[in-house]
Amino acid sequence: MPSTIEQIHQEYQPRGLSVVAVDMKESPQKVARWVKDKNVSFTVVLDRDGAATRAFDITATPAVFLIGRNGRLVGKAAGTKEWSGPRGRALLDALLAR
Repeated sequence: MPSTIEQIHQEYQPRGLSVVAVDMKESPQKVARWVKDKNVSFTVVLDRDGAATRAFDITATPAVFLIGRNGRLVGKAAGTKEWSGPRGRALLDALLAR
């Protein structure tokens, strides 16, 4: 069964949601194995030197940044959230309706 974020990606991608995972300081081989094992279809990028982690002041994982179509940050969350629950879906629906 796909992960929650993979399910959200598959469901909301046709409406314009883009999921991008940023892996922090792991080898490309390890990340490639994880992507294959988890059958991930969203984009995964590597932050090999920690520059993105520092730039976005990430102190916990997962860290989620919601960026509007205009490229501006509209929300930030740290830790696991219920994106597939009623509140998470309501937020995503509202953001995608704009």
